[in-house]
Amino acid sequence: MNISRKRLSGAVEENIISSEQANALFEYFQAKSQDVPRFTFTHVLYYLGGLIAIGAMTLFMNLGWESFGGAGVVSISLLYAAIGLKITNTLSAKSLNIPAGICATFVVCLTPLAIYGLQQWLGVWPDDTVYREYHRYIKWHWLYMEFGTLVVGVAIAWKYKYPFLIMPIAVTLWYMSMDITAMISGGDNTWALRKLVSLYSGLLMIGLAFWVDVRSRRKVDYAFWIYIFGVMAFWGGLSAQNSDSELSKFLYFCINLAMIGVGVLLIRRVFVVFGAMGSCGYLAHLASDVFKDSWLFPITLTAIGLGIVYLGILWQKHEKAITEKSRQMLPAPLRELLEENA
Repeated sequence: MNISRKRLSGAVEENIISSEQANALFEYFQAKSQDVPRFTFTHVLYYLGGLIAIGAMTLFMNLGWESFGGAGVVSISLLYAAIGLKITNTLSAKSLNIPAGICATFVVCLTPLAIYGLQQWLGVWPDDTVYREYHRYIKWHWLYMEFGTLVVGVAIAWKYKYPFLIMPIAVTLWYMSMDITAMISGGDNTWALRKLVSLYSGLLMIGLAFWVDVRSRRKVDYAFWIYIFGVMAFWGGLSAQNSDSELSKFLYFCINLAMIGVGVLLIRRVFVVFGAMGSCGYLAHLASDVFKDSWLFPITLTAIGLGIVYLGILWQKHEKAITEKSRQMLPAPLRELLEENA
């Protein structure tokens, strides 16, 4: 729930709290939420600047850096990392946790470049690919860069404990699943295989995110980025599957509905967004293919929609009783997680 000054003023008008209590509560919530990412101008500047800096050393890296040679790339990467860690420590000492976390993440994102430069320097780079292709193509020899990034990422995340540091770790796990598949398959990495790997690696990442979510339920949100990339990988792999069976398409619809339910239960919007897109895609398939010329389909769909609205009304009326009874049947850690997110 968004606690705003307007809401607190309303409580004052209803004589629930005094004006002094409202001001004290507002200052308390402001202090508690200053390190929580929000859509404010300050936070937009933080993340925009950070992502530009990270993108400059990753996605937008050009061939000009190849002219420095392996030793030059390693040296510049280490210099950048030292500057990044220095800024991180300075910001951390001033309790500016969001920009400190972004700077620490910048250091982690330098790791693949440094390892690439080291391999070039030692003359062990296996082919003529260049660093800028790391984020575009699937290659087995990216694994050295990925393992190194995981080690550095986990070490820095362990030291600084900023949630944004989980982002490069989650991305690397996603990349690694594809590159390991390329290595196991001997380079025969077909599109069908990629879809299956994306599906199952996404499931594993969602499981990991849930485990992290339960373990860190009383701390900051470390599971956010793992959920993001896990759901993206799972839903992308699931949606890319080919099937001529209406039963399998209906099963896909049910899985997307289940994703919406999980998203509501865990208060994770990423499940709801992707589940809603998949559900709408299935309904579009019914309208354009299965019931293309049926006048009854829109009427039936309208009735189903209104029925769901009525179900929402019933749920709102009995939500407290149903929630309390159902949570009593859950394990204590999961029950605490749901109560924390409520």
